[in-house]
Amino acid sequence: MANCAIVGINWGDEGKGRMVDLLTERYDYVVRYQGGGNAGHTVVNDRGKFALHLLPSGVFREGVVNVLGNDVALDLENLWTEIEMLRAAGVSVTPENLKISQRASLLLPWHRAQDALEEARLKEKKYGSTKQGIAPFYADKAQKKTLLAGELRDGARMRAHAEELLEWKNLILTGVYGAQPIARQALLDWLEEYGEKLKPFLCDVAAELYGAQTAGKRILFEAQLGALRDLDCGICPFTTSSHALAAYAPVGAGAPWLKVDEVLGIAKAYSTCVGEGPFTCELFGEEAEALRKAGAEYGAKTGRPRRVGPIDLVATRYGVRMQGATALALTKLDVLSNLDRIPLCVQYELDGKRTDDFPFPTVLPEAKPVIEYMDGWRCDISGIRTWTALPAAARAYVERIERAVDCHIQYVSVGAERNAYIER
Repeated sequence: MANCAIVGINWGDEGKGRMVDLLTERYDYVVRYQGGGNAGHTVVNDRGKFALHLLPSGVFREGVVNVLGNDVALDLENLWTEIEMLRAAGVSVTPENLKISQRASLLLPWHRAQDALEEARLKEKKYGSTKQGIAPFYADKAQKKTLLAGELRDGARMRAHAEELLEWKNLILTGVYGAQPIARQALLDWLEEYGEKLKPFLCDVAAELYGAQTAGKRILFEAQLGALRDLDCGICPFTTSSHALAAYAPVGAGAPWLKVDEVLGIAKAYSTCVGEGPFTCELFGEEAEALRKAGAEYGAKTGRPRRVGPIDLVATRYGVRMQGATALALTKLDVLSNLDRIPLCVQYELDGKRTDDFPFPTVLPEAKPVIEYMDGWRCDISGIRTWTALPAAARAYVERIERAVDCHIQYVSVGAERNAYIER
């Protein structure tokens, strides 16, 4: 049976949650394999509109098992808040349909504190962190200075380990940043409160996924962010601190023997970016504000206005390559329906020369966009469900992107609702 990874092609915020929610009817498992609560995967269904930050986007489908893998930054407090939010909306979240890897490391309260302190120290050179503690968490994980979720089962040893880590972390908070130390009892109370709530969800994910593979189950891997935010292949240092690439999915899931048979890359019909760093195709002024409002482009986690621009074919081609995409889903095509002319960034200009290649991060701020225009379609396409029913100008736009990035666009999203899409 084929396994699939759904991944971001650009800067993140492409609409991965919407596509995971749609396609989970074809899969038995959905696995988040990296990242943390700084995700904002928006899902719209018959229960309402939801922004998921840690939970896999398959949680709305009955019969689907959702997994948080080894490399997820596991924030117990935020996860429990999210579970309660879904339960209040009538969504069932139980140890039967949510499995948390016992090998996932815990994102602790000091990680959020350190994240905010570091952004404040950097001032105008800040990275644009969501202040959810992601970078300090992964730094600590690389130093082997984290608690594993499975340690929650052994109270005495877990508390002793937590106190060792607290002593070390307080040296950093007070000595480097001049901040107040984290109180021992406050930390232990936090671990006790949220650990007790989430212990029933812990499991040996390796054994769970091996059993799923043996039984012929289909597995969908869900990534956070996009290729341009990947720790190794993204726009350093304006990246996340984990690997958002499809190639990493089995490792981050905790089942490195699994194969990713298909990679569905998600790209918007235009470009958006949350956070700092170079964004070559960025629009400004009234044109940007009109596009931002039309697409409701505000961060699902932070509420920050997203930076916007035309689709960037240079960056998208690079993202397709880094993700090894076998097909694409183009989201939010309907947002462009009010434009007479639609801009596309078709190349970059560097040192007076045009290039199709995505530049090295340090020279990227010097790149200038080469813009071309295509005719708009000037009509509402949100009710269309077949390719041939789309206006000719809309089909031409999709086909132009497809040729430029050398990857088949299999899905075209024309609305936020689950059924508002066209499959080619």
